Amino acid sequence: MANQKERLLTEFAPISTQEWMDKITADLKGADFTKKLVWRTNEGFNVNPFYRREDLEGLTTPHVMPAEYPYVRSTRMDNDWLIRQDINVVDLSAANAKALDILGKGITSLGFKLKKDQINVESLSVLLKDIFPEAIELNFVCCISVAAKLAGVLTEYFAQQGADVAQCKGSIAFDPFKKQLVRGISNPQWVTHCKALLDASKGLPGFRVLTVNALNLSNAGAYIYQELGYALAWGAELLDKLTGEGYSIEEVTSRIKFVFGIGSNYFMEMAKFRAARWLWAEIVGAYGEQYRGQVAKIHQQAVTSTWNKTIFDAHVNLLRTQTEAMSASLAGVDSLTVQPFDITYQESDDFSERIARNQQLLLKEECHFDKVIDPAAGSYYVEYLTNSIAAEAWKLFLAVDEEGGFASAVEAGSVQQAINASNSKRHAAVAARKEIFLGTNQFPNFTEVAAGKIKVEDEGPHTCGCGEATIEKLNFSRGASDFEALRLSTERSGKEIKVFMLTIGNLAMRLARSQFSSNFFACAGYKVIDNLGFKTVQEGVDAALDAHADIIVLCSSDDEYAEFAPEAFKYLDGRTQFVVAGAPACMDDLKAIGINNFINVKSNVLETLRGFNQVLGIN
Repeated sequence: MANQKERLLTEFAPISTQEWMDKITADLKGADFTKKLVWRTNEGFNVNPFYRREDLEGLTTPHVMPAEYPYVRSTRMDNDWLIRQDINVVDLSAANAKALDILGKGITSLGFKLKKDQINVESLSVLLKDIFPEAIELNFVCCISVAAKLAGVLTEYFAQQGADVAQCKGSIAFDPFKKQLVRGISNPQWVTHCKALLDASKGLPGFRVLTVNALNLSNAGAYIYQELGYALAWGAELLDKLTGEGYSIEEVTSRIKFVFGIGSNYFMEMAKFRAARWLWAEIVGAYGEQYRGQVAKIHQQAVTSTWNKTIFDAHVNLLRTQTEAMSASLAGVDSLTVQPFDITYQESDDFSERIARNQQLLLKEECHFDKVIDPAAGSYYVEYLTNSIAAEAWKLFLAVDEEGGFASAVEAGSVQQAINASNSKRHAAVAARKEIFLGTNQFPNFTEVAAGKIKVEDEGPHTCGCGEATIEKLNFSRGASDFEALRLSTERSGKEIKVFMLTIGNLAMRLARSQFSSNFFACAGYKVIDNLGFKTVQEGVDAALDAHADIIVLCSSDDEYAEFAPEAFKYLDGRTQFVVAGAPACMDDLKAIGINNFINVKSNVLETLRGFNQVLGIN
């Protein structure tokens, strides 16, 4: 009986790909399959609506077990990642108290952001009091100009504490290309600085002190293949230059930490981390067979990206960070930082930090994501994505290599230019609602005001004396920033802009277009006045004027616009702004009589609303 149950699926006849295609084509009723269902990604390849085993034929993705070179599935035989939280150290004692508190709440990796004057043994003695360095991963962020000094101070502190440095794990976030990428400042001496840090870190064998900070690329709006391709070129540059200075492959790779951002594209982000393990192993393995073991394993920290986070309807950020945390943890990263949902507008508070911690704890304790290694393996879709992202990232890696390497590319500004161009394209997609930000450019909270809660101020120009900006730097404007600026300008103007829905005619069409228009104008912070319907155009216009409407939106069916629109426009006689919701066949005729404002699914929402703000005197 048991054997019969095991063979249950054999009772069903196999279905061929062609049979699936025939069924889908029939259901499309003449619509083009490619245009309707095939998705062209920003990464440069197509994604089909379904995948089968035959789609894996010819893919170069290695078929290996976890912890087997080239580690596409995992670098280890478990999936237990470290839960990291960073502390901005203002007061040393307060930071120590906070660190001890969150260690008791599930944190297994601590990060400290230090100021220059805090880098001494005395400060560390206060900051790390009662924290056992052998039991917790310790990570430090400081100005890159004092990173080597920090390594020496840490070594001295551990010696004073009698710590077993062989058991101490952590990192110093030294990014040798931060000056060029973030500040636009040339840094030709980066190799010298790396050497000084490596030498100062000899007493910290478990600390990774060279950071490939691809998080900055993600936060600047890079596409996934760009983030990965440039990160690989970055790591290869470190390997090439430092081995040329006499350091061994093992010495360099054991010191490199890759920090990636996590975006909201769930499966593609998962595939990115798998591809990163694979390609980095191939790069290290190219130095010889002897390097196709432990030394070729990448160390990945993942951080939820800020590019897709919003100020308005900020609790939606919780949904974004949750799916991002799922992508990274299922993909097998080594450590994970979930940024609090309020990071876009204030110094995070205890509540938002607790929720961010608990998001990871839930994935471990409730979902058991740490119990399964690479659960996506074998998925036709994820394997295809892994291969495709790897292929596009590898092309970019080779292109950077032909340009002279990553250092030359960032000094020339070509990396920054490419990513800024991607940022601009993504902003354009957000403006036209081709990329959706729930609560910002689609389905906004109509009544929300946000100016009062914004407490994070612009840092202003960098003044550490590290040089003048001569190179194009990365643009870190978030995807939602344009819509937020638009809505905040309305809010800060003190004006209450009223948009009146003149609904008339066909019930289904007027309701649908009223809902669309309400969401459209609410993105600018306008007050929307919706209506169930009017018997006549004159009745609707009179009601709008009685309500002191600044904009009247005619909502009806395409067929009825030929009658209703001219009548409403003539009766209104320029007393307020007039808009037609839709793109009716009679649009040219309506434009001929002076009706110029139309909104529909093809409208550039941002530019349209900016135009209304200008007309209505809002700067």
